Amino acid sequence: MSLSRQYSFWGSLSPLGGLTGIGLIIMASARLSWAVTVAGSLLWVYGLTTFSFTFLLSVLGGKFFPEKGRVTLYTVMAAFFGSIYLFLFWLLCPFAALEVFVLLLLVPLFCAVSGIAQQIPSLSEMTQPETNFDKLQAIRKKRTGDGLQLDVFEYVSDAISQAVSLAGLIVAFSIVREPLSYCSLSLPGTYQGMITIMYFSENSFFPISIFSSSAGALLLLGYIICMYQYGKGKINPGEYK
Repeated sequence: MSLSRQYSFWGSLSPLGGLTGIGLIIMASARLSWAVTVAGSLLWVYGLTTFSFTFLLSVLGGKFFPEKGRVTLYTVMAAFFGSIYLFLFWLLCPFAALEVFVLLLLVPLFCAVSGIAQQIPSLSEMTQPETNFDKLQAIRKKRTGDGLQLDVFEYVSDAISQAVSLAGLIVAFSIVREPLSYCSLSLPGTYQGMITIMYFSENSFFPISIFSSSAGALLLLGYIICMYQYGKGKINPGEYK
């Protein structure tokens, strides 16, 4: 099963199916502004890290990418791109960056343990032919460069699909959680760190303050996970047999 299939919405390693990234969902969904900022960081870090790692692995080869140090090197790249995103966001909105400083530092760690680096084969595995026909195909791809582009696109698309799955869940959960907790919706910006784009009066929409804490978020997320597992069992009943 491919990595994108496992991390799809109904996959076994999805944020709701395998509870991957549950800590980031709880912490970043308190405010919609936090969720949007973290979602952008997920797409930025997952996409650029996988693209750089796969491209450099294909160009430089095993001399600079040893088997035992690939995961460490992938982690360093993820931290590098995460730092760039944090720096650029701090230039645009310093107070908003301070609010999500710890969350943005956690994004490269989630990227490092996502299993993407382990799924990318080594250079010897990508270029080792088994038959004469495979040798001709390898030489032809090496001359045209079609094989390299296909490999890079495949793994980058898998990484982005994983990031989109987690980012979409964080944003969707924050849209439900923030109105219940603070009776408002916000986006990052201004000197205060966030812009209130929607406000509900207490007479028409009573906030339930318990959902603003992590314990309340776990209760709400537990209900959503139960509904998800019920729907997954109806759609894919074969996984439970």
